[in-house]
Amino acid sequence: MPRAGLSAARVVDEAAQLVDEVGRERLTLSELAKRLGVAQPNLHKHVDGVHGLNPLPSIQALSEVGATMRRASTGQAREDAINALASAYRTYALTHPGRYGYVIRAPTPGDADWEAAAAEILSILDDVFTGYGITGADAVDAARFVRSALHGFVSLELGGGFGLPQSADTSFRRLVHATNRALNDW
Repeated sequence: MPRAGLSAARVVDEAAQLVDEVGRERLTLSELAKRLGVAQPNLHKHVDGVHGLNPLPSIQALSEVGATMRRASTGQAREDAINALASAYRTYALTHPGRYGYVIRAPTPGDADWEAAAAEILSILDDVFTGYGITGADAVDAARFVRSALHGFVSLELGGGFGLPQSADTSFRRLVHATNRALNDW
């Protein structure tokens, strides 16, 4: 019988917090059990080993990014939507650096939950791109472009790659402005 108060959702939430603190590569069942105050075998009632655990924070991170982007861009169009969406994306990455690492991977084929979370992000981008008149195959290219620009920036920022004294905020605003211009000319 599962320990009172311990649920799969609580295990995943704690795993996500642990990943933000120590990184994905240091996520282990033993460390997670210690943080939850349970014996490691108790976790097996909620997750199928470390291989069963690893996809769960991935799905959570994708869902969180999607929800954050949806909230930010709803009711916005074109440049306002891109500004809001990009800022939300960056804020999520800076606030949840460990979880963010899960966002960059494509969904595992056949994993319905992961595919659904990734599809929500694509749906949000499609909604924004529609405001620019970008649809179909062009929207796929636009999604790859926007994702590459945002991911490149936040990855460098998270990795300490911006050592110059100028504000990274100004650089980010310029990146987003350039992204808007590119989408306008798509």
